Amino acid sequence: MKKLPLGIQTFSEIISEGYVYVDKTRYIYGLLTGAKYYFLSRPRRFGKSLLLDTLRAAYSGDKELFKGLWIYDSDYDFEKYPVIRLDMSAMVNDTPQILQNTISEEVNHQLDKENLGKRNEEPSVLFKRLIEGLFNKYGKKVVVLIDEYDKPILDNITDIEMADANRKVLSGFYGILKSMDSYLRFVFITGVTKFTKTSIFSGLNNLNDITMHKKYSNICGITIDELNKNFNDRITNLSNNDDLKRYGNIYDEILTWYDGYSWDGHTKLLNPFSLLNFFEQERFYSFWYASGTPRFLLDMIKKNPVTYTNINRFELSEQLLDSMEIGKISIEPFLFQTGYLTVKGIDYDQGEPNYLLEMPNNEVRRAFNLHVLSALSESNDMSSTHLRNNIGRALREGDLEKVLDALRGFFASIPYNLHIELEAYYHSLFYTIMTLLGFDTDLEVSVALGRIDATLELEDKVYVIEFKYKKCDPDASEDAKRELFDEALSEGMEQISSRAYSAKYQSSGKTIYEAAFAFLGRGEIDMKYCYSHQKTVCSSEFGDE
Repeated sequence: MKKLPLGIQTFSEIISEGYVYVDKTRYIYGLLTGAKYYFLSRPRRFGKSLLLDTLRAAYSGDKELFKGLWIYDSDYDFEKYPVIRLDMSAMVNDTPQILQNTISEEVNHQLDKENLGKRNEEPSVLFKRLIEGLFNKYGKKVVVLIDEYDKPILDNITDIEMADANRKVLSGFYGILKSMDSYLRFVFITGVTKFTKTSIFSGLNNLNDITMHKKYSNICGITIDELNKNFNDRITNLSNNDDLKRYGNIYDEILTWYDGYSWDGHTKLLNPFSLLNFFEQERFYSFWYASGTPRFLLDMIKKNPVTYTNINRFELSEQLLDSMEIGKISIEPFLFQTGYLTVKGIDYDQGEPNYLLEMPNNEVRRAFNLHVLSALSESNDMSSTHLRNNIGRALREGDLEKVLDALRGFFASIPYNLHIELEAYYHSLFYTIMTLLGFDTDLEVSVALGRIDATLELEDKVYVIEFKYKKCDPDASEDAKRELFDEALSEGMEQISSRAYSAKYQSSGKTIYEAAFAFLGRGEIDMKYCYSHQKTVCSSEFGDE
């Protein structure tokens, strides 16, 4: 078996040293023979850097390096051109001046390497001199490849003033490309986010944005066909791994954990970073998520928790997905561009595409939900994990009273300013906990007579759950609270019964629990449930009913 290219982003090294290379040269051919200016947005650690280095190698003129790949037998001529490659993630960006100095140092390094001399000038002036110098030295137009163009902004995104100052530095630097058109053969720019083009690429209004282009939707990431072609032997070997046998079908589990990304709503892609780490470590883990999660995302959710209650129901136009401005960042497109949401489907309304978004896979869902729970309750991940374990144990034992106690403690720990007086808020947080438990959880399940708020299916049990929220004055008397609880719980149980929510599970052979949860706010939670056909009433802080 070929070696795994963990952390290797140099195309020539992957090929010459016998590492696995997932052939993306068909897409690269389309770029090389197509437009002149390109832009691509993809999440971090999704193959952008390797893509750029493969483009660099294609312009190096070494055709034999591509032997055995799709492009080798194409009509591409592999003509050699001078190449400028800049990795903006390597630029120190603590202040705008430091960023300027670091960019100048890098461009000067490339000038010196080409014997074009060093100069003490602004980054944009140096960039212009480098392009002109290469053009004159080699008598050919210049290729410019810029990786992670937005890193100096994202690193400072919580400091709007600093982020905007860095934006201005970058805008002046990138803007020089517009005036150098006659010297340029090809320009390709990648990044995570899609900040407004006019604010970053000042004047460079001819960028061909292929982020959502169907032709290039699979240019990064690994399709199922590519998984089968390049990693089948490893999957077969892992099927005999005793530590992984508890997962059952390893192939299906790999897809559950790491598949699901899509930019066209049709083809699904596996996360290459997580997949390679899984094969290397031979265990299922949130490798991509653990490699770096922007605290900014969690802070945004804490400031507006209602956004999180709709995280699996986002529907955005392409214009909104493209929208991103410093100081006016909306969480929905930001979650999509950074890889926490992906395209589930595309709905065309009067010819305009609307993108339906969802979390891509188990890796993101489990890890992100754990961190959201910790953020919303202002607790640490250990406390959230403890909550998850307690509720999981209680559900497996069929002890809903322990579930109720755990939920009361959890919601009571959430600060007042983070609570939202909406049923969907409690509904969504319950779903988050269940997702962390790894249970088969569905929200708003459709049945003949209505929609179930939530179903939770275990090996020998099924929980059919209805949520009810009643607005209640925090200073209300115990009797007033009891009256609201009774009303809400009766409504919930009656809805489950009259609409036959449990009917679809009657032949499953599993014990069926029907439960209504009522929320008045924070720790003010009560529950009523029945299992099989024997009615049981749960205890509450107000006494037995």
